[in-house]
Amino acid sequence: MPANKCVVHDHPVPASELGRYSVDRDPHFEHDIASYVEGQASDEIVQHVERVKREVVLGDVYDIWDVTTDKNRWWVITNLTNLYSQKYFPSLDYTISFHIGLMARLRSRQARIDPDEPTPFDEVIRRADQAEARHDAAVEVEDFQAVGMLLRESLISLIQALRRRVALDDQIANPKDADFAGWSDLLMNQLCPGGSNKELRQHLKNTAKEAWQLANWLTHTRSATRTVSSIAKQSCQMIIDHYIQILEGSRSERIGKCPVCKSSNIRTHFDIGIPPDGDYYSSCGVCDWTDHPGDACPVRQ
Repeated sequence: MPANKCVVHDHPVPASELGRYSVDRDPHFEHDIASYVEGQASDEIVQHVERVKREVVLGDVYDIWDVTTDKNRWWVITNLTNLYSQKYFPSLDYTISFHIGLMARLRSRQARIDPDEPTPFDEVIRRADQAEARHDAAVEVEDFQAVGMLLRESLISLIQALRRRVALDDQIANPKDADFAGWSDLLMNQLCPGGSNKELRQHLKNTAKEAWQLANWLTHTRSATRTVSSIAKQSCQMIIDHYIQILEGSRSERIGKCPVCKSSNIRTHFDIGIPPDGDYYSSCGVCDWTDHPGDACPVRQ
């Protein structure tokens, strides 16, 4: 072979092997993104996940991921999370602009949690979605009363989901299962303890009680209208959003700093594989620390 010839291999590195050569990885977020893609593209298996960019636009942070599966290649952009086929969106800059515009339109319609993200609140979201669909199609008084019933059920489901994930004092008598206001008081005392949280705790209790009362009134009143139904629906959705935020935030705040490197960059993730029906775990954004209860965190190598 001539000495001046350069030899370059003509076969690409398999996507499943690319992670071995990535210097700056975030395995917990990679797992979140991979789970999201496999949930959206159910017949595909993720082989490689790589964060390629982070954009800050008007104070909102968007992470951009390049995801390779056994069949396709995707852009995944967060806040709110959505995926775009690189076949139809080859330009990353165009895709980012498209995504930011789309998310702005969605937020203008309704600020709510993203039902496509893995969450322990699937039943709560499903019932809230049913209430919204019933509201949109409602015509008669009985239709709007049915919206109130569905809103009540979504709030009771919210309490049930919280009860499974909040450790309560065995010495305290539990309210009845359908006592939403009683459970709200008990759970907010646990999730927002101490004098420093007095105003927040009281606000959450009061707004939850008022939303519950409004949903109950809507269920029975002969004066139910579209306007009343819309207000009740938005009030209950606000309580659902707030309570989920409190549960997710309390975990990272309780940990405080990473026990290994002392960083405050503690993130919260949800893994459906944690018994019995999925649970949150935390990881450090600086080092490899995690409190995932399994022998090994379910990240992709």
